[in-house]
Amino acid sequence: MKIGLVCPYTWDIPGGVQEHIMGLAEALIDLGHQVSVISPADDDAPLPPYVVPAGRAVPVPYNGSVARLAFGFLSASRVRRWLKEGGFDVVHVHEPAAPSLSLLACWVADGPIVATVHTAIPRSRAMHAAEPILQSALEKISGRIAVSEAARTTLVEHFGGDAVLIPNGVSVRKFEKADPLPGWPGSGGALGFLGRMDEPRKGFSILLRAFEMLALERPGLRLLVAGHGDADEALAKTRPALRDRIVMLGQVSDADKVRVYHSVDVFCAPNTGGESFGIVLAEAMAAGAPIVASDLDAFRKVLRRGQAGELFPTGNAAELAAAAARLLDQPELRAGLSAAASAAVRAYDWPVVARDVLRVYEAVVPAADRVAVAPQ
Repeated sequence: MKIGLVCPYTWDIPGGVQEHIMGLAEALIDLGHQVSVISPADDDAPLPPYVVPAGRAVPVPYNGSVARLAFGFLSASRVRRWLKEGGFDVVHVHEPAAPSLSLLACWVADGPIVATVHTAIPRSRAMHAAEPILQSALEKISGRIAVSEAARTTLVEHFGGDAVLIPNGVSVRKFEKADPLPGWPGSGGALGFLGRMDEPRKGFSILLRAFEMLALERPGLRLLVAGHGDADEALAKTRPALRDRIVMLGQVSDADKVRVYHSVDVFCAPNTGGESFGIVLAEAMAAGAPIVASDLDAFRKVLRRGQAGELFPTGNAAELAAAAARLLDQPELRAGLSAAASAAVRAYDWPVVARDVLRVYEAVVPAADRVAVAPQ
C-alpha cells in the first residue's frame, strides 16, 4: 500500500507523537509498504528520507503544553502538493483536532482517511467553540484509532463515535541492549529522567524534591537527566550542595537516549497528567529499566497495575522518594520488575502494533484500490 502519515508537531523537537509516527513509518516500511510522512520542519532540517518538511512551526499553547504547530497558507499548499504527488491509498492523520497539518490534510484529502488520537484532553469551552470548525474535517475520517482508553474517551466526548484501541508502539529490539554511559550508574546509585524538564506536567520539579530527600541520606546518589529545557534554570530550583550530583545531558541522540535507560538503577516518570499512554515508560520497559511512575490511569495500564513498575501517588514527592529508595535498596526487587517489564512490553513491539494498524487501513481501503507492494 501507499501510505501517507501526517505529523502535527515539529519533527525538530522529540515528543511522544513524533516518536510514534517514526516508529510506525519504519515498521510499515519493514513490512514492504511505501510510506511518506509530512511534518512541520525547516526545509534544511536533517530528516529521515521518508519525511517531507512542511515549513517552520510556531509555538502554540495546547493541552497544558506549548506545541509547535504549522497552520497557514504555506502549510496548506505543501500538504495539498504532498497529497497530489503521493497518490496514497490511505492518509493517516495524527491528532486531527490540533490546529496543524492533520486538520489541513482532512480538509484537503479526497480518499480514505484514518485518524489516531493520542491525547487525553478535558472538555473545555474552547473545544466546544471549535467543534463546528472541526466537524467539517473530522466527518471525512473513515477509521479512528485511540492509543488508550483516556484518548478514546476524549474522542467520544468531543466528537462522538468510537475508535479502535491500538496502543503506542516501541521498537523493543532498539532499546533492549546498549552500553551505559561512561561512569554510570556508579556505586552510589542513580535515578533517571527523560522528558521536557520545563513542562510542568512532566513533573521534573517533583523529582527534584524527591531527589533532595534521598540525596541528603545517600551521599553517592546521582540523578541523570535528558531532554529539552533550560538546565541552569532547572538546577537553580535545587540546593547548591546537590547540583554537582545532577547531570543534565540536554537533548540527546536516539542512540544516547537508549544508553540513558541503561545507565540508571531506577527510571522515574513523575508526570502529573495529560498523558494518554506514556511512551517513555514503554521505552524504559524495553530497556529493562526498573521504573517508578505516577499513578496515572494511562501509566497504571502500561505497567500492568504495578506488576511491571512501582506506582506512587501522583504529585507526592515523598512517596516518590520512598518508592525509589525501596528499589535502590533491594536489587532483587529491581530484577523482578525489570523481568516483568521486559515481558509486558512485547505487546507494544512495533511489528505487533503495525499489523493492527494495517487492519484498520484494510477496513477502509477497498481491496481493488490498494497498490500492491512486494515484501522487502
